[in-house]
Amino acid sequence: MPSAVIRFQRLRRLWHSWLRNESPRRPILRWRRIQQAGLLIMCLLVALVSSWPSLGEPNLRPGVPAPFDAVAPKDALVVDREALEQRLSSLGPSTYVQVIDRQESQRLRERLERQLEELQRVALSDAAERVGPVNLSPEEQLWLTTQTPQTTQLWREAVRDAASRMLSQGLVNSLAVDQLRQAAALQLEDLGTQGDPARSIGSKLLAASFQGSSNLRTDPVLSQRKLEALITKQGKPEIKVTKGSLITRKGEPISPQAYDVLDYFGKVQRTPRWGQWAMRFTEALAGCAVLLLLMRRERPQLEASHSFLSLGLLLLVQYSKLHFGAAVSPLAVLVPPTLLLAQGLGTSCGLAWLAIASLLWPMPVNGLGEGRLMIAAAIAVVAALQAGRLRSRAQLLQLTVLLPLAALFVEMLLLRSQINTGASAWTRLAPDAGELASEALLMGILLMVAILLIPILEGSFGLLTRARLMELADQERPLLRRLSSEAPGTFEHTLMICGLAEEGARAIGADIDLIRTGSLYHDVGKLHAPEWFIENQVGDIENPHDRLNDPLASAGVLQAHVDEGLKLARRHRLPRPVADFIPEHQGTLKMGYFLHKAREQDASIPEARFRYKGPRPRSRETAILMLADGCEAALRSLPPDTSDAQAKLTVRRIVEARQRDGQLRLSSLSRSEVELVIRAFVRVWRRMRHRRIPYPIPAYKKGFPA
Repeated sequence: MPSAVIRFQRLRRLWHSWLRNESPRRPILRWRRIQQAGLLIMCLLVALVSSWPSLGEPNLRPGVPAPFDAVAPKDALVVDREALEQRLSSLGPSTYVQVIDRQESQRLRERLERQLEELQRVALSDAAERVGPVNLSPEEQLWLTTQTPQTTQLWREAVRDAASRMLSQGLVNSLAVDQLRQAAALQLEDLGTQGDPARSIGSKLLAASFQGSSNLRTDPVLSQRKLEALITKQGKPEIKVTKGSLITRKGEPISPQAYDVLDYFGKVQRTPRWGQWAMRFTEALAGCAVLLLLMRRERPQLEASHSFLSLGLLLLVQYSKLHFGAAVSPLAVLVPPTLLLAQGLGTSCGLAWLAIASLLWPMPVNGLGEGRLMIAAAIAVVAALQAGRLRSRAQLLQLTVLLPLAALFVEMLLLRSQINTGASAWTRLAPDAGELASEALLMGILLMVAILLIPILEGSFGLLTRARLMELADQERPLLRRLSSEAPGTFEHTLMICGLAEEGARAIGADIDLIRTGSLYHDVGKLHAPEWFIENQVGDIENPHDRLNDPLASAGVLQAHVDEGLKLARRHRLPRPVADFIPEHQGTLKMGYFLHKAREQDASIPEARFRYKGPRPRSRETAILMLADGCEAALRSLPPDTSDAQAKLTVRRIVEARQRDGQLRLSSLSRSEVELVIRAFVRVWRRMRHRRIPYPIPAYKKGFPA
């Protein structure tokens, strides 16, 4: 055999062993060739969209040597983009429009009133050196004490009017105290000359009340209008080009102005940069492959439709990044898909998708240095961790409210904190609370849409969410109600098995919700002929199998309950993981009673005709249900005085028989897990047979009705 073939087989075995989770015996759901081809096409589409910007990059850039001499073919006026950007940046600080903040003005007026009241108490006090709101000279103290109530009231009104005029003009918190006092003195000219006590006290009081305060706030709408007006008024900077003038000389660096002129005349060709494109294409393709590998490792039974959904969401996100560019909201494109996948496929799959989508972010940042991207990734991680544990639609609805509020709070906190000034990674956060609120609102709306789409995706892509499992486990559902009324013995048997299987799953950390729901539906196929099964035969009714007297036909009836169960599962649209419990709980077990009866008639009859069609259990949950189904009747038939050791021996004998028959070979149950399941079954049996106090039944006296 060629060495290349041997090496390929080794790599293939290594890949399959890496995909297995916890046990090398765990089977992997194999995809058909057409499904593999479809997934490959999806991966190529994601890689193509991710690398699309590299297909249109210009062949010239400012600063690189010019490859040719360029002469202007005609007269033209070309917009100087570098000068335009510089003008915009220089106009930015000067275009901030500030307006009066009425709330802050009212707060400053109230502060002034408190200062006036305190000054009045100082004037009425007998203590000559009582500490007041401002420092007063002896002349100013004398003036205060000699004023009548009428003159004091007039003076206070003058101070209030001066304060209103100053507030209406606007205050800045960086103004020096002396300058503020001079401005206040100018507003109080009607109270006397420069050294008059009434004027000096008023100016000191106004300066003390307004020092370090500002009643101005920036209006973003007016600022934008002013910037647009300035640009329109001043005009866009243009480069005047005359016909025949030299634009660039070969070998000389291309200036930004020369680049704009070359681009205007069509000399800049946007051709694919194949090296950079190949690197980005390969990076995105490898990301898709890693995503599928991680999901297959977490869920070996991952269906192709689940992979199509994951890659489709990744393609949608990459297209959004390409279409919206820098305006795309990381919160809006990362959090809802992560929540949806974590709810439908598990937390690990959601986190794997989030990691790939974040690493393929097409922005020129260092790793994950972009502040908004880091916040979105953190919120998405919280969403994945919570969604994997939520068990109802109502809890998901609450999460769609809490996540946007948390995102808004975190972004507001980081925007207003000192980290904004020290780290460039955070400077690209939205500039004001309005934009942050809009982004959080958009994320909330998309989360609501995702939750509304979950029921549709459950049916279209076979997703199995916790909420769906809880809904299917409702015993008031039509199929379960029909089972309880038409086959009550089977339904009682189902509830007993459900208790055993749940405890076994809890002991080894298996999926309790899945095994509970699968246990309730595993025998629904008996509805096609409930009287043919012993648990539904009541009284002295003759067993139909005895009347049939054909072991092979009786074995066909037993196999039919599996086939009919799968038909009912398709008719009632049961998810595939739940429907798998119907055939796998029987596996390829031997119908021992009818095989024995058949060999009494014909010793050469093959055993294969008296085995279920399977498949054998391919997961821990279906394997536990098979063991619970085999142990339930044996445990119920044990006498009351049976000890725990004897019950454990009975269970172990049944389990070992299943193991020798090869029924657990495809499941991932290890020996230690099997032992834990055995002990869990015995614990349930111990609860079922708990002792009760014998209550005496009083004898009724003669003459009284019983």
